[in-house]
Amino acid sequence: MLSIKQKDDIRKKAKEFPGHRSVSLPALYIAQSGKGYIDRKDIEEIAGILSISYAELYGIASFYNLIHRKPIGKFHIQVCTNISCSLLGAEHLLTRLEKKLGIREGGATADGIFSLESVECLGSCDKAPVMMINEKFHEALTEKKLSRILASLKEKAE
Repeated sequence: MLSIKQKDDIRKKAKEFPGHRSVSLPALYIAQSGKGYIDRKDIEEIAGILSISYAELYGIASFYNLIHRKPIGKFHIQVCTNISCSLLGAEHLLTRLEKKLGIREGGATADGIFSLESVECLGSCDKAPVMMINEKFHEALTEKKLSRILASLKEKAE
C-alpha cells in the first residue's frame, strides 16, 4: 500500500503534467521509492489516483527496467544482453556473476544484498558490454573490471 505522502506526491506531480497518462512513469517511480519495488496493489492504487486502467499502467510498469515488480537486492545488477553487448561477451559476464554471487539470473542472494537480472538494452551500445548497478552504469566490462566492482560492493555491504 502507498503511504499518504506517496499518494500526495503523485497527486502533486500529476498537476505538473498535461494529462494523467503522461505522469504514469513518475508516479510509478514515486511509489517504488518506499519499499524498492511496486506490487499489484500499488499499481491499482496509482491507476485509481490517475483515473487510468490497471492494464494500461501495468503495461508501463512492465516495460521499463527501472520499475521493479518484485523485491530487489541492496545492489541491483542489470546486465544488458542486447546484440552489441552479447557480441562482446555479456552472456559470459552474466554467467560469471551468477557463479560469483551464487544466484541465477532473476534471483537475489539470501541476505538481500545482491539481485541479478538481464535486460534488453541499457542504451550504451558504443561502450558494450554494459551493466547497471542501481542507477550507476559500468561500461566496457571485462572479467577483471567485474571482479573489482564486485569486491568493492561486497566491502560496502559489510
